[in-house]
Amino acid sequence: MLGYKVIYTSTSKLFAMLKMARADGSYMKETARIEKTDLLILDDFGMQPMDAHNRASLIEIIEDRHGKRSTIIAAQIPVVQWQDVIGEKTVADAVLDRIVHNAYRIEMTGESLRKRQTLLN
Repeated sequence: MLGYKVIYTSTSKLFAMLKMARADGSYMKETARIEKTDLLILDDFGMQPMDAHNRASLIEIIEDRHGKRSTIIAAQIPVVQWQDVIGEKTVADAVLDRIVHNAYRIEMTGESLRKRQTLLN
C-alpha cells in the first residue's frame, strides 16, 4: 500500500528457487531482484542444515543487502545455534557478523498463536 517492495518466503523455498535459477541461468537476475527489494522476510530459517550452494547464496544475499535494505529473519531456533545450521564456520561468522550486530532481536515466548487460534475455532 505504501509502495515498498517486499519478498516474503520460507528460507527453504528461497534456496530451492535460487538452485533452479542457477540451473536455468537466471541466478544473477534473481539475486539482483532480491538485493533491490526494500524488505526481505525469510521465514523458517534454520529448519534444515545448509549445503554449500545455500551458504553461498545466503552470504551473497546478506552481503548485497547489508546496510542498504531491511531483512527480517524468523527462526524457531536460537541465534546461538545458527552457526551450526549455516555449517561452515567462516561463512557463518560472516553472515552473523552482518546480521546480529545491527539487528533488533525479538524473542517470543509462550504458547504458539497457531495453537491458540485452533482452540478458538
